[in-house]
This record gives sequence, structure tokens and C-alpha cells, in this order.
Amino acid sequence: MGDWYTLDVWFLVQLLMNDVSNHPAISEMPRNSPALLTEMMRSFSALARTLNLSQAVEELGSTRQTVRRHIAQLEEAMGEQLFEVQQRRYVLTERGERALTPAQVLLDQSLVWYRGQFEHVAGMLRFSYKADNGWIYHQQQQPMSVVWSCKSKLLRAALKAWTASEGQLESEEMAKVRPHIVVYRENAYKWICVEVGEKSFYSAWFGWVRARSSVGRSLNEFPGGDAVASIADLPFQDVCEGHSVRLDQVLTELPMGGEDGPMRLIAFDRLLMGAQLPDGSPAIISVVDRACEIRISDIDPLVLNSVPDEARIDFVD
Repeated sequence: MGDWYTLDVWFLVQLLMNDVSNHPAISEMPRNSPALLTEMMRSFSALARTLNLSQAVEELGSTRQTVRRHIAQLEEAMGEQLFEVQQRRYVLTERGERALTPAQVLLDQSLVWYRGQFEHVAGMLRFSYKADNGWIYHQQQQPMSVVWSCKSKLLRAALKAWTASEGQLESEEMAKVRPHIVVYRENAYKWICVEVGEKSFYSAWFGWVRARSSVGRSLNEFPGGDAVASIADLPFQDVCEGHSVRLDQVLTELPMGGEDGPMRLIAFDRLLMGAQLPDGSPAIISVVDRACEIRISDIDPLVLNSVPDEARIDFVD
């Protein structure tokens, strides 16, 4: 993903906001119609995923004529074909393939936003989810300056090591923090865990044997459905696309000691750093430490008293 992703997202956002309603390609489209535009994106996303008109219609609860009309309107607005029909089967064009991910992200974000779970606070993404059984997940992006001001020696050391290594995972500069990290790589649009450090937060919380069994498992398995998973996945996509770094604070409940253990409240700071594997493929390094203070808006700071001290990583710089 690169500049095309940013441009596609910008264009679709402008459509939703009607900021480009005077563009010649869409001058005849109804004004002030975000619901219609959302339906157009839903039609596109369903057909792009199934590549079968009948299946897309069934999934949407729509009609063949409506789906065809939505696709035609999007193609007219974008000035390019999104699909070709080959031997009576739909095939995504290159433009269609580029448009699919940003369209799905916008749909997921709009659904979560509609439920009041997605917002920006001082320019930082905040996301909250509460399941029917009471399970909670709060996540808020933090300024990178927090790494230097918080009490976590591990986060500071990890960021320094990443800078010195120039993002190369196998660099000697990463050696000191390597036992404390978790490494993910993208595979078929999913983030797969490929390494768990013996002294990482996950090993401390779940136990080394249990944490090690996470290798090969997908990060995208998330309670709340695809839309919630898409939002929770945003920090990883953000870091991957920009080959950058990002800090988030998470407050949630996790089973302590393994999947069958008691659910305990945990608040942690998570530093994600874009990296490169020896074969040149991209990866993400995750470094997690117990939060020393609550920096998620609208969360009572006293909840930190309920977080076990065992979650803290003992790192000696």
C-alpha cells in the first residue's frame, strides 16, 4: 500500500462529505446523500469480495439492478472501471483492487463510529468496545513523546534500538530488547505472529509455554466481528504503510495464565515499530509494558489499582 491508498481514502471521504460535488464526473449525483454513497461502497465491497453478482445481492439483501447501478455510479465518479466481466464472471481491475481496502476500512469505521465507539481525541484515534458479556476493550493512540516521559525503561530502550538498527530486525542493536518483543508479519491480509520473546509481556502474562503457542496464529481474530477487528487493526496498518512507529494505550480484560485462566483487567502501553526481516519483507515489532498511568480519555485513573503488578516487565537498561 502507498500513495494510491491515501488518495483513494481521501477521494471516498470527500464523496461522503460532498466536498467534490462539483466535480464533472459526479455533478449529477444527488447532494447531501451519504447514505446512498455508503450503499454504493457496500455494493462494491460485496461484489469485490464474492466476484459473484448473485452472492453479492444475497449478502446485501438488494437487487441485481441496484448493485449494477451502484457500481456504474462509482466507476463514473472515479473515471475508471472497477470490474471486468470475463466468461460471465466478475474480475477486479487493477483500479478495483486498489479501491477495495480503503472502501472496506471506511465502511468498518462508519459502522463503529455509528455505535459511538470510534472518535479522535486531540487528533489521536480512540476506540472503545463493550461486548454483550461485559468484556471491554479501550484503545487510544498516544503522542510519541510519551515514550520519553513515561516510566517504562523498556519502551525507551526499544525505540532507541529500533532507531540504531534502522528497522532491521536481525541487527545487533536489537539484541538487548529482542527477548522482550513480539514480531508479526502480514500474510493474506492478516497479521501472523512469528516470534514471541521469552521475557515479553505476553510471556509474563500468559506464561512462556502458552505465549509461545501463539506463533503462527492470526491477530485478526477479535471479538465483536469484522468491523471491530478492522479498527483494532488500524495501528498495525498505520505502522506498516508508513514504515513508522506508533504508541497506543490499551485497557482490556485478558485471561491470566492462559485461555482458561481468570479474566483480569490490564492496562498497557504498546509500541509498534515497522521493521524488515532478513528476506526484505516487512514486519512489525510490538513492545508492551504495563501502564504507569491511565491516558485514555473518559477512563477513571483509579482502574490502574486493579491491574496486577505481575504485568510489569522488569527490564534493566
